[in-house]
Order: sequence, then structure tokens, then C-alpha cells
Amino acid sequence: MRAETNWCVITGGPSSGKTTTVNILRERGYVTTIEHARHYIDTQRVTGRTVEEIRANQLAFQRGVLDMQIEEEKGLDPKALVFLDRALPDALAYYRFLGLEPDADYLSLIRPGVYRAVFVLDLLPLAADYARTEDRAAQIEIHRLLTEVYTELGYHTRAVPPLLAEDRVGYILAALNVPNRQAQDVPPLPSALEP
Repeated sequence: MRAETNWCVITGGPSSGKTTTVNILRERGYVTTIEHARHYIDTQRVTGRTVEEIRANQLAFQRGVLDMQIEEEKGLDPKALVFLDRALPDALAYYRFLGLEPDADYLSLIRPGVYRAVFVLDLLPLAADYARTEDRAAQIEIHRLLTEVYTELGYHTRAVPPLLAEDRVGYILAALNVPNRQAQDVPPLPSALEP
């Protein structure tokens, strides 16, 4: 299957180290995206809503997260190497986990052959925080569903073992045959204050 984009998905169940991995890639100068579930929660919390209130209507929550993901992917250059902290198919795994019915508009956006590669990070010990509410059983089931969704779409998912974070990044870059550059190899961004 030939990919329509040069985008690489970094996915896995809750607390698998996705965001840490993506952050290291960003520090090394690669183009990355953010995880939208946490971003959506943060944007809602600034309005005074609690995490419990935000998650009370799971359909609205999932749709809000999905809308952010759709907008971001629409704005990406298909030729650029981009590492995505989750991608559109991830939402389908969460819909299945929650027993929600995705609408036809969303389903029409999920197609095989969009992404260059899909890396599924093996689970790490569950670390609870303000935005993560899943328990160990949910962590395992979501992880299984993510792999299932991408496999159904025809992607060859690549499992990334629970290595040290820097080693996981090296593993991913080696699989893609792209430079494993270090943060010190990346020139700093010019300051907005410079003339």
C-alpha cells in the first residue's frame, strides 16, 4: 500500500509514552503534532469546567477531540515528514471502547493508505494524572483496539518495545531509515526579537 502522506503515527494505549516520544522528536527538529485529548481538556478547563464535567458527555468529548485532529491533519503538508501524536483512526478505537457510534462524516475520513508508518508503543506502567482517567484494564483494551483499527485499515503496525525514551526514538528513526539526529544537531529557532 502506497502512503498518501509522509506522516508517521505514534500511537498506543494510555500511558505508553507517546507524548514523551513525540516531544523528543520535536526537540530533535522533526515536525510533530500534539495529543488533542489533553489539549481539548485544557481548553475546556480554562473556562472553569472540571475534567469530570468535560468527560461526562463522552460523545461530545470524543467529537471535540476529533474535530481538533481533523483540523490539524487538514493543515499538514502531505510531503513533509511529520510525527503525529495519535491520528484520525485512533478516534475509532475510542468510539469502540466507549460503545459510541461514529457518524458517517467521520468514517468517510478514515481511509487506508494515508500514513507512511504506524508505530504502536508497547504499554508502560499506568501513570494517572489530571487528564488520564483509565485503569489498567481500560489501558490494555484501548491498546488492543488501536492495533485492531489500524490493522483493519491495512496498515502494518510496528510495535515499539518499552525501551528508554531516547532509545524508542532511535528505534523509530531506524525503522524509517531517517537521520537519528540529536537535539544539539538542530540549530536553534531564531528569536522573534531578532531583527
